[in-house]
Amino acid sequence: MHLYITYKRYSSWSLRPWLAMKVTGIPFDETVLPFAHDNSLNNFARQHSIPATVPVLECCERIIWDSLAILEFLAEQHPDKNLWPRDPALRALARSACAEMHSGFAALRSEHPMNCHRVIAMEPSAAVQADLKRLADIWQLFERADKPDGDFLCGEFSIADAMFAPVAWRAIGYQLSISPLFKRWSDTMMNLDAMNQWVADGAVEEWRVEETENIGV
Repeated sequence: MHLYITYKRYSSWSLRPWLAMKVTGIPFDETVLPFAHDNSLNNFARQHSIPATVPVLECCERIIWDSLAILEFLAEQHPDKNLWPRDPALRALARSACAEMHSGFAALRSEHPMNCHRVIAMEPSAAVQADLKRLADIWQLFERADKPDGDFLCGEFSIADAMFAPVAWRAIGYQLSISPLFKRWSDTMMNLDAMNQWVADGAVEEWRVEETENIGV
């Protein structure tokens, strides 16, 4: 398997499948396509007739694009990794939350883009506050669910944790308060070796996207 991603400093979508594969031990190679600094992503997209977005997974002569599509593919290819919960009710909750994360939270995404190497306190706008309130509600849904022991959203690590992982960085990076349940989960995520590796890899990248670096200045 080969995963094409972009900047580890900034790319929330790239983080999701990368993290899931690292945590569950699915072997893969990776290539960073720094789209704001060269034409590598556009050239790759033209070659495969896909959108010029990342991440992209290449496996067995297949090209899979979009984070959630990649995660679904991985769950099908590696059922032993239990990327989705075994329990149907918990799996339905996880899938619903992931789909909402995939298509929603527009204010949080646009006003607080992910940056794993910068901390700046920012007062959230009314639209972002609504997104944060919705996140707190989702965490309550998982808290009330019948699930195995553990501090991940479904007890054990799952696609749900991978999909929401960038929110943990946004909360830390912009000092956003969500809820005690979210903080407990965020602390668990930040203790993952894979999350620490992602940060370390991003620290040695030379590229900078000034538009993101200047948020809040």
